[in-house]
Amino acid sequence: MIFADEPAPGAPLPILPGHSSPGRFERVLRAGAFAVTAELSPPDSADPEDVYVRARVFDGRVDAINATDGSGANCHMSSVAVCALLTRVGYSPILQISCRDRNRIAIQGDILGAAAMGVCNLLCLTGDGVQAGDHPQAKPVFDLDCMSLTEIARRLRDEGKFESGRPLTNRPKMFLGAVENPFASPYDWRPLRLAKKVAAGAQFIQTQYCFDLPLLRRFMARLDALGLLEQVFILIGVGPLPSAKTAQWLRHHVAGVHIPDAVVERLAGAAKPKAEGRKLCIELIQEIREIKGVAGVHVMAYRQEEAVAEVIDASGVLNGRIPWYPERHKNLLQEKVAP
Repeated sequence: MIFADEPAPGAPLPILPGHSSPGRFERVLRAGAFAVTAELSPPDSADPEDVYVRARVFDGRVDAINATDGSGANCHMSSVAVCALLTRVGYSPILQISCRDRNRIAIQGDILGAAAMGVCNLLCLTGDGVQAGDHPQAKPVFDLDCMSLTEIARRLRDEGKFESGRPLTNRPKMFLGAVENPFASPYDWRPLRLAKKVAAGAQFIQTQYCFDLPLLRRFMARLDALGLLEQVFILIGVGPLPSAKTAQWLRHHVAGVHIPDAVVERLAGAAKPKAEGRKLCIELIQEIREIKGVAGVHVMAYRQEEAVAEVIDASGVLNGRIPWYPERHKNLLQEKVAP
């Protein structure tokens, strides 16, 4: 989405009344547009171009890009560094912070550092256990959990204080998010847990993969009954499954992923399972968009950025809207200064 007061790449937008950040992602949501976000898996590399190559696939397709923080407890380039690189060229990144690897001293420092580099969005996570990743011998920290992390981030922003009570000279201006999983039992507890995250300071929620629409509708109806749909923006996680084998692996090895048998059977019976998986994802996006209270989708596919881009294009979910991206902004600037 292009705004009339769009600055040069890397320069912040002014903070609008009622907004917490100068970020484009928050503006899109508060303007009532159906938001689209995606995940960029940080590279196993120290080359910034490896980040930019992956990010460019999303140009004109997403409103914000999540930079994962050691997802699956595997080591990659840090989320703070990826977000700083993306911000430098004008993307709208979402910084993910996991409580697994750092204590509250390091985490608060990361939040201030990221904000100083122009990062406007923060997603608070507890994080996967170290036993799930490629460094099982690492010492887990878990000084905080997602709830206490969100509270600390809100205190930094709203009260201008560290968790210790020591004051800041300048507050981080950030839009705060958390995650939820409507598709894992106990189902009736999930909306109540989300309410606690909202009370802690979460302004947007990104969910685990959705492959079960009845469960999602039940979850959203419960949020509506609790009055939460007016308090928080809900983005539903979706993703293209390339095969029945991948679906089976995900539901047996990734905690919290629920994939109904009917989905596995559909992929197993398809002549072209990869194409069928993308078709299924497109259908889910189109149906999810019609559910009351859904503010957007979060499209995930580990190191399959091209598949994500294809799904977004084919779904028509943007409805003709073109999200901001650097090259488009560059062209607009050139038009403005042309004689």
